[in-house]
Amino acid sequence: MGELVLIRHGETEWSRSGRHTSWSEQPLTARGEEQARALRPLLAARKIGLALVSPLGRAVHTARLAGLDDVRFEPDLHEWDYGGDEGITTAEIHRTRPDWNLWTDGVAPGDAAHPGETPEQVGVRVDRVLARIAPELETDGTDVVLVAHAHVLRVLTARRLGLPPSAGALFRLDTATVSRLGTEHGRPAVVAWNVGSEAISGRVATGSGAMTAG
Repeated sequence: MGELVLIRHGETEWSRSGRHTSWSEQPLTARGEEQARALRPLLAARKIGLALVSPLGRAVHTARLAGLDDVRFEPDLHEWDYGGDEGITTAEIHRTRPDWNLWTDGVAPGDAAHPGETPEQVGVRVDRVLARIAPELETDGTDVVLVAHAHVLRVLTARRLGLPPSAGALFRLDTATVSRLGTEHGRPAVVAWNVGSEAISGRVATGSGAMTAG
């Protein structure tokens, strides 16, 4: 059975400053592009049968810099719709909602185009992705790669492991990292998590972007 390989896009200005970034198009910073290129050796030795990418530019650019040329756009890998919290940091939200937690409280309502999503609604989207890639994962030795965003990939991980969407809170995901979900005794399991070039070299990621959404 193949592994499910998850890649979060490289750093953007908003991820570095901790702003919630869903539909807002934010290009990779120079560091983000460097991070994405550094993923090439982590992927080069893998036999990839299918690569799905969020249609947002920061994910597409990361995929290309990481050496993934044959990819398909997957709208359901779009980042969590943050509604009225788009572009706002957690610290700013806590000024008026000190006990707020994305995973339990959801987001502030947005406009008609971007009303916001609950964890359960994101869970429905990623369940569709998991259903689509299930046949590919049954092929021995062939991996499926998903290039997307922090929160949507965290929810997807929870659902792959049989957990509720809100359990995505347990899986920190830094920019431009590779995570792998495989199996043990026939059950989904985490094989590797949050591995990037900085982790391999022993450096610690700096800036608030390491733990932010988008």
